[in-house]
Amino acid sequence: MRSEHLKALGDLLVGTWTITGQAKGTTTYEWAEGGHFLIQRCDITHDGHTGRGFEVVGHLQPFGEEPQTAIRSRFYGADGATLDYEYELDGDILTIWGGEKGSPAYCRCVPADGVIEAAWVWPGGGYTATLTKETGR
Repeated sequence: MRSEHLKALGDLLVGTWTITGQAKGTTTYEWAEGGHFLIQRCDITHDGHTGRGFEVVGHLQPFGEEPQTAIRSRFYGADGATLDYEYELDGDILTIWGGEKGSPAYCRCVPADGVIEAAWVWPGGGYTATLTKETGR
């Protein structure tokens, strides 16, 4: 059974989003078969860097263990990079932590009426972007 935390995250994110601001592109979230994972596909550019790939988001369940409570993900880039994240939905604020919760690299997202104002922060850099939901409302 899908957790309430993952369902709430899916309720917020499922659909296709146009990204504008310091980053430009598109991202799409959809439920994987069975509804236990979200799949994100993205194609964005910022500061001359291109990010294309997909991400699988859900609760890790190591072999022989119960599912973990944290919502974790791994991004697989078209360039061969893999990046791990932890998603935290706290009231109306979504934080995507680079690595684990509490990391100095994170994205703070403020959603409202089909728009998400996002700010990525990491040591020595970051950018802001606006995501506007195009489908899946």
